[in-house]
Amino acid sequence: MPSQGGCHSLLFACLLGAAGLPGCALPELPPAPKPPAGLSIDRMRVANGAQLAAIGNCITCHTSDGGKPYAGGRALKTPFGTVFGSNITPHPDTGIGRWSEAAFARAMREGLDRAGRNLYPAFPYDHFTRLSDEDIGALYAFLMTREPVRAETPADTMLIPRSLIGAWKAMFLERGAFRPDPSQSAQWNRGAYLVRGAAHCSACHTPRNALGAERKREYFAGGEAEGWHAPALDARSPSPVPWTAEALYTYLRTGSADAHAVAAGPMEDVIRNLRPVADDDVRAMASYIASLDARSAEERRKAGERAVTGAKPPPAADSGGAATESDRAIARGAAVYAGACASCHDRGRQAEGGALRLPLASGLTLPTPQNLIRIIRDGIVPPAGEPGPWMPGYAGALGNAQLSDLATYLRSLTGRPAWEDVPGEVHRIARDKQ
Repeated sequence: MPSQGGCHSLLFACLLGAAGLPGCALPELPPAPKPPAGLSIDRMRVANGAQLAAIGNCITCHTSDGGKPYAGGRALKTPFGTVFGSNITPHPDTGIGRWSEAAFARAMREGLDRAGRNLYPAFPYDHFTRLSDEDIGALYAFLMTREPVRAETPADTMLIPRSLIGAWKAMFLERGAFRPDPSQSAQWNRGAYLVRGAAHCSACHTPRNALGAERKREYFAGGEAEGWHAPALDARSPSPVPWTAEALYTYLRTGSADAHAVAAGPMEDVIRNLRPVADDDVRAMASYIASLDARSAEERRKAGERAVTGAKPPPAADSGGAATESDRAIARGAAVYAGACASCHDRGRQAEGGALRLPLASGLTLPTPQNLIRIIRDGIVPPAGEPGPWMPGYAGALGNAQLSDLATYLRSLTGRPAWEDVPGEVHRIARDKQ
């Protein structure tokens, strides 16, 4: 199951049990010829597979902390238990070294392993089914030319037996390759193919129903990923300044975009993995994502102008005259901001050493404070020796009460309704970090 919240495992189990479906009876596929066929595939095919693997963020889910690339072992927590990323190196015993290209394609499109057993849809085959034969073959070629690593994948600890996943597929798995839209440009169609398929962006940015499937009627309306809110990318986008294709390209390429946001949480890995991807493909993805916002160009322009004009922190509140606890929290938060944040954020990105003016940051306008709290606590720190946006973490400098007050104050800058129970969210995240 995908790692998003809002799902009810007991309801899922009852519905699947009521379906009365037998376990998967599909046959085991024969092993790949020796040596693995991937080793003899041409370099262009391998290079194309490398690009698709980067777009698909494959290394992130299939590599444990400190482990070798693609050797599996990463724990993927879901509402139904924990799935571990599998070893997809060509090791013959613990990886996919004995998988033929046909077995690999079946896994990508049908969610079945070589033995014919159902795979949990934490592996997003409900997106990969859209990939062309050529691209699936390229991914296979790329993986089969990685270093073989002997690494056993830990056993999944799921509440739902694999045999019952067939019912989930019957209800939600949409088979069939991507079909271009003839009314759109070649760039838009390329972006749609990558975003809907290999990149599987909606897996995080679309809300899910009680059975863990994407709500197709709310495509890109915002979702959850690994304890972070993945914001809406359609007209419901919380970004104060509406995204343009150029701004999205800059963000996907660098991890930050003026008047928008800085990549944090799961998006840090996505941005890092996109670095070797060809510019044309990143621009195509940006073009398609920008088109999800169906507001007119004039509506978006006016919204952006209003946001930029109003992006000035208000004067600090007078805690002595604050009438309510909310007002007092805002006043205390303003003091924290003045001491810890203002020296960078009040100057804006145009100044040397400056940072995004916070009323423009989408983290302040999301429906939940969890992203903002995590960013303040943990900062944004790229791996040693790698480029990327940087911000110090304040977990050791600010207590939970100060962090809560700061988040409450920052939310007040947006003019939107206050978040509910910010102190409770701060305590929950702090507890999860222990």
